[in-house]
Amino acid sequence: MTEPRSRAVPVALAVAIASISFAAIFFRLASPTHPLVVAATRLALAALVLAIPSARASIRGRVSRRTLLAGVACGIFYAAHFGTWVTSLTLTSVASSVTLVTATPLLLALISIATGRDRPERRHWIAIGLATIGLGLIGGADLSLSSDALVGDALAFTGAIAMAFYLLVARSLGEDLDVLVLSGIATAVGALTLFLAALIGGVPIAFASMESLGWIAMAALVPQLVGHTLLTWSLRHASPTAVGIATVGEPVGSGVLAWIWLGERVTPAVASGCAITLTAVLFSLRRPA
Repeated sequence: MTEPRSRAVPVALAVAIASISFAAIFFRLASPTHPLVVAATRLALAALVLAIPSARASIRGRVSRRTLLAGVACGIFYAAHFGTWVTSLTLTSVASSVTLVTATPLLLALISIATGRDRPERRHWIAIGLATIGLGLIGGADLSLSSDALVGDALAFTGAIAMAFYLLVARSLGEDLDVLVLSGIATAVGALTLFLAALIGGVPIAFASMESLGWIAMAALVPQLVGHTLLTWSLRHASPTAVGIATVGEPVGSGVLAWIWLGERVTPAVASGCAITLTAVLFSLRRPA
């Protein structure tokens, strides 16, 4: 890892967090278009943009079999992540959904212990502990025991598991990770998987309005092409756990945006949780002495 790129990682992750924080808002505004169609179209639009660098790399023979297989695997995990998470947003609140879907770093830390690879540093464990408290305050303040909310919460947590495996597969490529190529393959495979799931489930591939399609396009542009591309790039220079910890800043950003944009209430508990979570993210991103 070169020093300049090492220093760029916190900046890249900060921009990524800000970008992905818009995802839940754009998805909510895209309703009542079916969640599977919303998720599939987001990935499809991103894949169209990424098709150009991916095609160039393929023509020049720079797409290895290993990268292709990793891209397909990442695409399947993308489909599982977005399919479950976007659906959860129709069943529970933005706060609960985004809180649970960002449980990824805890899952990655447990996997790293089991495998012995990319073990979290001491500062990462402290950050995970703080983030758990903060996320608990954010999500717990909105806890609902209704059947729909519980299903939504379960789907959001499933999305967290899928994202953990996406990060692990991308990280496994090491220095061979071509961010744009991997992202191009993954978004294309994810889109095809979700469209196929919609067809099998009898979901019509249609949009509620042009406005709905516009919000989906915004989700493809900002959270996907900016946010997820930067998260994937960061995996070349940081562990999956470190990248995963950064993503817990998403509930804070989404909560603030939901308050401003959607009028969702911010209680003192949620505000406290946001402050603690942001502290955890900033602590994890600081450069070791």
